[in-house]
Amino acid sequence: MPISSVPGYDVAGVVLKVGSQVRTLKEGDEVYGNINEKGLDRPKRSGTLAEYTVAEENLLALKPKNLGFIEAAAIPLAIGTAYEGLQKTALSPGKSILVLRGAGGVGTMVIQLAKHVFGASKVAATSSSAKLELLKSLGADLAIDYTKDNFEDLPEKFDVIYDAIGQSERAVKAIKEGGKVVTIEPVGELAEPAFRFILTSSGAMLETLNAFLENGKVKPVIDPRGTFAFSQTPQAFSYLETGRVTGACIKVYMESKHQQ
Repeated sequence: MPISSVPGYDVAGVVLKVGSQVRTLKEGDEVYGNINEKGLDRPKRSGTLAEYTVAEENLLALKPKNLGFIEAAAIPLAIGTAYEGLQKTALSPGKSILVLRGAGGVGTMVIQLAKHVFGASKVAATSSSAKLELLKSLGADLAIDYTKDNFEDLPEKFDVIYDAIGQSERAVKAIKEGGKVVTIEPVGELAEPAFRFILTSSGAMLETLNAFLENGKVKPVIDPRGTFAFSQTPQAFSYLETGRVTGACIKVYMESKHQQ
């Protein structure tokens, strides 16, 4: 995998210049997106932790009107991973789902999308004791404290399990016959029938979900201590490495005259 010289996937900002073949965006548009279409296997060398960044038109969408730039920058990678994973499981109205690591960046989005976009009949999620109320506030019908209960030992089984922590071997014990387990964590070999996928980011996906973001049914979750000024980038990565982050991992912002 090539190493990026400038890190960063998500971006939210103002379009300053457009190429000659750009048709849907114009200078002055407020946009957001993940600038890597296939970030896990083909990341760009120049990422978004910079004053300016370049992105293809098809990877950006107009920023939801009700969100600021910091909030919008917390969304693209997490919501795209959540949405595509749920699509691949064929989650549909009336089905139940269990989200492992529900308080993480992807997990918080999976809970909300499963409930408000895909129409799941029941959403369960795991977290530590301190984050159970957060899960409920996002729409989880059942919040499971993983420090006290083993989810695979519960009598209830689920149609879909979204594994955002890398526990497919345990997850397959908690699905109904014919159920599906999707995982995003490359931890060892997958236990059948669990499967893994690589996100394909697009502005069209964000446009599809903008209505849910603008009506407040889906919202970004940013760790209360997870927002850092650009000059604090090293501290941001140090905090990320603690493994105690809630919601969106870290958000580094740059004060700019273009975002006043």
